[in-house]
Amino acid sequence: MITISTRKSKLAMWQTESVAAMLKKAGLESEILSMETLGDKVLNTSIAKIGSKGVFTEELEQQLASGVADIAVHSAKDLQSVLPESFELIAFTERESVYDVLLSRGEVDLNDATKPLVIGTSSVRRRAFLRHYFPHVKLVDMRGNLQTRIGKMDAGDCDALILAFAGVRRMGYESMIVHRFDPAEFIPPVGQGCIAVESAVGLDAEKRAAVRAAVNDEESEVCLVAERAFLKKLEGGCSIPAFGYATLNDGRLLLRVGLSSLDGAEMIHREETILLGGAKLVEAAALGTRLGGDVLVSGGKRMLAEIRAEQG
Repeated sequence: MITISTRKSKLAMWQTESVAAMLKKAGLESEILSMETLGDKVLNTSIAKIGSKGVFTEELEQQLASGVADIAVHSAKDLQSVLPESFELIAFTERESVYDVLLSRGEVDLNDATKPLVIGTSSVRRRAFLRHYFPHVKLVDMRGNLQTRIGKMDAGDCDALILAFAGVRRMGYESMIVHRFDPAEFIPPVGQGCIAVESAVGLDAEKRAAVRAAVNDEESEVCLVAERAFLKKLEGGCSIPAFGYATLNDGRLLLRVGLSSLDGAEMIHREETILLGGAKLVEAAALGTRLGGDVLVSGGKRMLAEIRAEQG
């Protein structure tokens, strides 16, 4: 029996049930334990100001540490870049489409500066990109699960929402999509579109191997390792406007990364392609670390100091 810890939101439960289905297909029974995390409870404060790096994960990790749960299921994009010492990521699911979308009840033209448009988002990266490419748009902070945000939009808090396509598709709201953002321009955050499985380092080796065999997608793992190594070098998480997206084709790993100022006025972009050899995960991590270092010495260190000072 594999016991799974998860957040209670509909999207988190969808993700957890999909992992449970993978386990079942491999002949493993599972039990789901759901709970609310700090990030779910505190909705009137930005993630950057709550003050916890594990805003969506800390309570789940307590269950892993105590042995109440064997694994925890997360949106990979919600994970801090450095896990506490006694935890590890043991599997990454096959990745969904990574791009962002705009949701609305009516027609929206992002390029028409003559029509007032209010967009809701809680993401510092999305705010920065919107300010960079569409400076005429008004932005409002919008926290909560997908259903809560749509309710706020319907109540008149905003005209549209910018969200990850993966979550929109999983929740069945594709009919509300009015715009798809090109991921070559709106580079996604590290981990978007992928589900990550976490465990305590001391998890029974047999269980760890069984979960990994049932859930892990090797291509996703290589890409996520590269992206997360970049974010780790920046010492960042979802509270800074960093972005990173890796793709793997015919053994060639392309990593595109960068960092924006909060107002979107300044952006650093870097990318590199390497041909992977036998030590794929080590090479992927080295690429992410190298590009992260490049961003830091190219103005990123100064930008991060400014971002953190502004966020208080």
